[in-house]
Parts: sequence; C-alpha cells; structure tokens
Amino acid sequence: MATGDALFAGIDVGSLTAKSVLMGNNGIVSYAVMDTGTNPKKAGETVFAKVLHEAGSERPEIRYAVGTGYGRVSLSFVDRTITELTCHARGAHFLDPSIRTVIDIGGQDSKVINLNADGSMFDFVMNDKCAAGTGRFLQVMARALELDLEAMGTFSLSARKPSRINSTCTVFAESEVVSLLASGEAKQDIVAGLHLSVARRVGNMAKRLGIHERTVFVGGVAKNVGVRNALEDFLEVHFTPLGEDPQIIGALGAAVLAKGQYLKE
Repeated sequence: MATGDALFAGIDVGSLTAKSVLMGNNGIVSYAVMDTGTNPKKAGETVFAKVLHEAGSERPEIRYAVGTGYGRVSLSFVDRTITELTCHARGAHFLDPSIRTVIDIGGQDSKVINLNADGSMFDFVMNDKCAAGTGRFLQVMARALELDLEAMGTFSLSARKPSRINSTCTVFAESEVVSLLASGEAKQDIVAGLHLSVARRVGNMAKRLGIHERTVFVGGVAKNVGVRNALEDFLEVHFTPLGEDPQIIGALGAAVLAKGQYLKE
C-alpha cells in the first residue's frame, strides 16, 4: 500500500461468518473472513482488526467505514450502516459493471437482486423467513450426515442418482435424510439431492423475479460447487466469474459505498 493512500472499510457481519474489506484508491487492499460465533459485535470488531493487521494499518487511517449484514446494528465503530442488498449490488458492480443480476445465498437468507447500469438495485426477492435454501440448511444437513460442510460440494460430484428431497422445511428435510440413510442410500446421492433442493428453492425465486444473462452467484454457499452446478442447470445459465472470494462481495460493496460517502461528504 502506498504511503498516504486513503483507506475505506466495509464490515459484513452475517449469521455464520463475518467479513471485512479494506479499499484504497486503487482497489482492494486486504480482506478477512471468520466465523461469527455467538457474539456478532465481537466478530465484527475482530474481523476488522484482522483486515487492518493484514494491511499493516491502524484504525485512525480509515477515512470512512460502513457496516452491513444482519449484525450491522452491533457495529458501534462504523460511520454508517447500509442493507446487505445494496452492498451486494455495489460489490458485484465494482468487480464487473456488466453484471445485472446477483444471486446471494447466505447463512440465514437467500436473495436475488436485479441491478441498474450504475450498480444500484432496482428490484429484488428475498427469503428470510425460512432456513430452507440457505447456508444454515446445509449446515444442519452436514451434521445429520456427519460430513464436513465445506467438503459437501466436491463430495456430491461422485453421486450416481441424486436422492429426491421432498420437504422444503429444514426440520422435515433432516428427518428425510435420516430415513434415506436408514434405507441404504449413498451419502453422495443424498448430498446431491440436497443441493438440488436448494437450487430449486432459490432458482424458483430467481425465475419469479427474472434474471439476466450477466448473473453472478455470491455468498458463502457460492463456494459449494454442487449447489453452483445444480443452480446453473436449473436456471440454464452460466454464472459470470468475479475473480474474488464470493463470500466478501457484501463487505466489498460496503467499502465501495464508504469511499463514495466520504467523497460526497
């Protein structure tokens, strides 16, 4: 980082992970991701400290900071808080201005956002009332299957015949998984079936809203290659690669907005 480079911060505290991005005059300087745990306030402070350490910077060097995510209300050290819908839109637009649709699957909700040419949001649909089709859903299923959550995507690629998961309710779907295991179905097939269930849930939301050719998939679940492939097949699209960790897009958008707000003021 060049001496005197202005720094702007975005902190996104989600239900499962906390993310932070530092932005300078020429783009991303550093970023960090960690588990939120049971204390969103502490997670936000810690991930912010991590990203500052990574950049070799200190808090007084930050010109402006924006908080987002469900835990944004606990971030007393930021200058402003902004909804994650707006932040995800701006983060994706910053990396690729041609993007017109953002599909985000996070820990406790899933959302589809359509963007204007300037990166602002003009329409969206969101599922925040039920854990189905979210990272929490997959977390519960991984526990039931005694599998590592982060390995589920690759594990599912060896499936021969994906199991049919009929329930969209997390509790009932977990019971289905237990029954499928008892009946002798392969774990790979069950995991692939779960990924298809998520893809149908989120994909139907996207179809109702309407998506564009230039679409990106972001959020922690976007790292799951099984869900990614299933969602691409369901929507008959190929997601546009962004070139950055899909989990930091909300925090990146918050940093972009922090820079814009500082210059505006």
